[in-house]
Formats: sequence, C-alpha cells, structure tokens
Amino acid sequence: MRKTLFLLLLFSARPLLAQAPPEGIWQGYDGEWRHVSRQLIALAEATPEEKFAWRPAPGVRSTSEVYMHVALANFYLLSVTGPKMPATLKQEMEKTVTSKADVIGWLKRSLDAVKEAHLAESSKDLERKVHIADRDATVDGMYLRIIVHANEHMGQLVAYARMTGVAPPWSKSQ
Repeated sequence: MRKTLFLLLLFSARPLLAQAPPEGIWQGYDGEWRHVSRQLIALAEATPEEKFAWRPAPGVRSTSEVYMHVALANFYLLSVTGPKMPATLKQEMEKTVTSKADVIGWLKRSLDAVKEAHLAESSKDLERKVHIADRDATVDGMYLRIIVHANEHMGQLVAYARMTGVAPPWSKSQ
C-alpha cells in the first residue's frame, strides 16, 4: 500500500516539476519587467486611436506623449548602462510621434531593449559604476530607476484611460 501511494504521489508530482516557473509579479526583476511591459502594451492596444491625443489639461502630456516619454526614457536610461540609443531616436519624438501604431512600435522596441539588455547582464555587470546627472550610480540602480519610472507612468496611464472611459484589460475580469 505504501509503495502504491508513493508511486501515485511521484507520478502526480511530475507534471508540477515540468511546468515553467510562473511569470509576472514577485518573480524578481525580470518577472516584474515582463509584468509592467505587458500592462503598458495591453493598455496602449486597448486605447482607441482618438484617445492618444487626449490630455487631462493644457500643458500636460497627452496619452501618446506619456507612452513616448516612457519609450524615450527607457532608451536613455538604458544607454547610461552601455547600449547605444537608436540612431533614429530624437527627443522631439515625444511630441511628434502620435499615431497609435507608431507609439506602440516605439514602446515595444524600448521595452524589449531593456529586457534583452538586463538578461545579458551578469551580477558583476550590475555592480559596475555609471555616472548620470552629476551622480554616481550602479547599473543595477539604473535598471531599478527604469522599472520604477515605467510603473510610475503605468499608474498615470491607467488614470488617463479611466478618465476617457477605457478600462484596463486586466481589470475587466475582476
């Protein structure tokens, strides 16, 4: 009886061991980055094209400008750690890239660049010192700034979406 029970437990546990680790929140930096990246893209894709020009008040970034700000900041902050910014990237793109397709394209490109660069870093690389805005930091600190910045604007974009009648896709099931 014990042997049968043991074999039953062993064979029923095998599928659990073969499963990939869960993704998303609480899975370290890479999981958190995947989580915020998916949310940013899902919210951008759920937002109608005409809402990309919406801004809560004069002088405040529009929806497309917030997304482009995130993309530009991702490339800039990442460049402090070593990777070069795309040659076609210009600061004024925050205001000039406004179509939904173009904004999402740049956003995805920036999110992927951060993901790939972080995956390539060794623990020793993350300890390396860098200099930004008259301050010393570490590569690890730069990645922390990138993810905090993305999450900060994720919250802003959720507020924008709700003010324009767009429900974040992940909240519809709750």
